[in-house]
Amino acid sequence: MSYSLVVFDWDGTLMDSTHSIVAAIQGACRDLDLAVPSASEASWVIGLSLESALRRAVPELTQAMLPRFLERYRTHYLLRDPELRLFDGINELLTDLASQNVRLAVATGKSRVGLTRALAATGLGPLFDATRTADETFSKPHPAMLQELMQELDVDPSRVIMVGDTSHDLQMACNAGVHGLGVTYGAHTLKELEGCAPQAVLDTVPLVREWLLPRVGVGA
Repeated sequence: MSYSLVVFDWDGTLMDSTHSIVAAIQGACRDLDLAVPSASEASWVIGLSLESALRRAVPELTQAMLPRFLERYRTHYLLRDPELRLFDGINELLTDLASQNVRLAVATGKSRVGLTRALAATGLGPLFDATRTADETFSKPHPAMLQELMQELDVDPSRVIMVGDTSHDLQMACNAGVHGLGVTYGAHTLKELEGCAPQAVLDTVPLVREWLLPRVGVGA
């Protein structure tokens, strides 16, 4: 298979931010005297839009409490912002892919403001041809983000692969009729990822690079 568009999730796939998201959810719960979800419960919702994630991870949260919760969540998350780093090898992976005449995109549960900040902080913005965030369209696993990216970049589903660390990413790929590639170094387990029938599930960024490079570009 030759892919001309590789779409990446952000948190837990490109950026090592899973722990920060979990800690921010848990911290906001403590601030509002709500039941604190376990790390596994909080990490399961990563990749969804924030409001969708909170409905699952914090079932006691009411609509009236939501603005205050979001304010506390963002405060906790931003306190950890300086600690956030790309996974080792991500810069090389993306640069090598771009050199193969393959288009790159992001489909993320982050907000547009959050993704813009992350792209600026990492310097990755120029490498991506298009991006979609959860506050612009439907949340994963709805296929809208991938459908909109394919329409914008004029790429057929048969030439698209979605790379992600959660079953939400891979289920979105299934729903959009594109291939999925799972990574185990983020939020979800191997079993959860394999349940979405990806092309492969890989344990490290170098293995993702090794798998993808022969399968992209005009000459693949």
